[in-house]
Amino acid sequence: MYPTITDMIYDLFGINIPLPIQSFGFFVALAFLFGAYALQLEMKRKEREGFLPAKRTKRMVGEAVSKMGLISAGALGFVLGFKLLEAIFHYPDLVDDPAAFIISLRGSWIGGVIGAVISVYLRVRESNKQRLDTPKEVEQLIHPHELIGNIVMIAAVAGMLGAKIFHNLENLDELLADPIGALTSFSGLTFYGGLICGSAAVLYYTHKNNLGIIHMLDSAGPGLMLSYGLGRIGCQVAGDGDWGIPNDAAKPDWLSFLPDWAWAYDYPNNVLGINLKTDFIHNGYDSITGNAWPTPLYEATVCIAMFCLLWALRKKLNVPGMMFSVYLILNGVERFFIEKIRVNEVYHIFGSDITQAEIISSLLFIAGLVGIIVFRKLGLKPQYEPAQDEG
Repeated sequence: MYPTITDMIYDLFGINIPLPIQSFGFFVALAFLFGAYALQLEMKRKEREGFLPAKRTKRMVGEAVSKMGLISAGALGFVLGFKLLEAIFHYPDLVDDPAAFIISLRGSWIGGVIGAVISVYLRVRESNKQRLDTPKEVEQLIHPHELIGNIVMIAAVAGMLGAKIFHNLENLDELLADPIGALTSFSGLTFYGGLICGSAAVLYYTHKNNLGIIHMLDSAGPGLMLSYGLGRIGCQVAGDGDWGIPNDAAKPDWLSFLPDWAWAYDYPNNVLGINLKTDFIHNGYDSITGNAWPTPLYEATVCIAMFCLLWALRKKLNVPGMMFSVYLILNGVERFFIEKIRVNEVYHIFGSDITQAEIISSLLFIAGLVGIIVFRKLGLKPQYEPAQDEG
């Protein structure tokens, strides 16, 4: 396992380059990057087809920078300088535990002041370049895909908060034992928590900007599947605890072409520092080898394949709402069945054992089926003529 990118580089190339980059965080960043790119491509296509509207807004140009602008620039510069100079002079501490270092109150006041001065200076200089003797109001055409930066930022913040909240609700014993560590750790994230909270925040932003919720959902479907698959690669590489239940069975002959770790794996040197055999026994599982089903690997493979399927179907599923409905069905089916071999907290409901993810995945599957029926009847048509930039 490679808890950090430094571990990966050293194992693959024999070079020790201390970097404050955790493997899981690296793949999460890739997931957002590629997911956002897929979303942007779909938003452009939806606009060309008349489903997503561009809008005209008015703004003032040529004004001097405001006091609030100077304050925000100074505050941002202070925070960056405060942390950056501390990181430079205490780089080993940053590499050792990036999350704790960033979240802590450690920092350099001198670096903060220098950062604030530089940030304010750059803000004033940029404003002076665009300043006019007489500020004027201009009309600007905003295309939906140009809002992708805001959408990704909202999804990232709300998604991470949701993933952390859902994980702690599912693992109250960890939260009660170490509240600060449980709330600030970058490990321990629940996908469905991130999906629900991130989607809710983005849909609110979508509604506020009059983009059309159904068409935005359709645009997001393939990218969400790709992001999940890439995120699961991070889980597999780092060994963040999303592995399966014990698998002591010998690898079948018909899978002889696969490496042994693709069938059963003990996740050595995982980011949590857990010995799987000891942990399995402690939690009531029978384990001889200490190997587990590598469920993150399976999910990554299946979800990336599902992304390819959705991408191939995106121009054929012409009824608005259909793409996202299919995404919900695929997502629900995949997660429901993988839960059968995953380690997870179990709820006892009506005499049955069921996990949080099984409940949510079942609801998503039902929502997808209902969506297909409803959207086929609605048969929405394009509502907008593609807007043209002036000049």
